[in-house]
Amino acid sequence: MKRMFWLALGVTVGVLVMRKLTSTAQQLSPRGLSSSLQGLAEAVRDFADEVRESMAERESELAEGAGIDGKLGATPEDFR
Repeated sequence: MKRMFWLALGVTVGVLVMRKLTSTAQQLSPRGLSSSLQGLAEAVRDFADEVRESMAERESELAEGAGIDGKLGATPEDFR
């Protein structure tokens, strides 16, 4: 009975190790690396888009607060 347990345990561990090695080998293949880099490039692109959007929003807030946008202070009619 003990031998069957150890045999089953050895087979199970062997299968799990082979699956992990196969998965790692696929990730390190040129196709796997390409897909990983593509995902990274998309993440960087999304981050840059969010930064640009936040930057534009903050710039408009600062311009409005400083009166540069024409909403505060003198209006064009005041200079006529």
